[in-house]
Amino acid sequence: MIIAARIDGRLVHGQVANLWTTKLNITRIMVVDDEVATNDVEKSGLKMATPTGVKLSVLPIEKAINNILAGKYDSQRLLIIAKRPEYFVTLTEKGVPIEEINIGNMSQNDETRSITRSINVTDDDVENFKLLNEKGVHLISQMVPNDKAEDFMSLLKA
Repeated sequence: MIIAARIDGRLVHGQVANLWTTKLNITRIMVVDDEVATNDVEKSGLKMATPTGVKLSVLPIEKAINNILAGKYDSQRLLIIAKRPEYFVTLTEKGVPIEEINIGNMSQNDETRSITRSINVTDDDVENFKLLNEKGVHLISQMVPNDKAEDFMSLLKA
């Protein structure tokens, strides 16, 4: 059962590992990323950051879709994390039921522009957020559970 979905360039780190998994009573974190899924060093770091008692899956997009649609995690409380919105566009297009995505940290680089202090987007990201919004996915920005959730599309237009 998908409890939450988050975009975070850092994937599993303090905020996700300690605050979100506890607040939402998450039993499995699923990182969806084609590159990270094939990088043993990155996977090892993610495993170390995952709290005791919480399972971790680091999967390429197609395997994530197949596992979710096959009901493999139906008895668990699942948090899906990806670095960028295009993964969630693919998930939703393939029938994975995602009602809301929390946009957390998106790192700055030469191709990005700043939306908030910690969210930086490319033109492709903006198009993907628009697609998700058009599909009826509620997009919010909320760094930690105690912060007020903000409507992400209004931040994008600002």
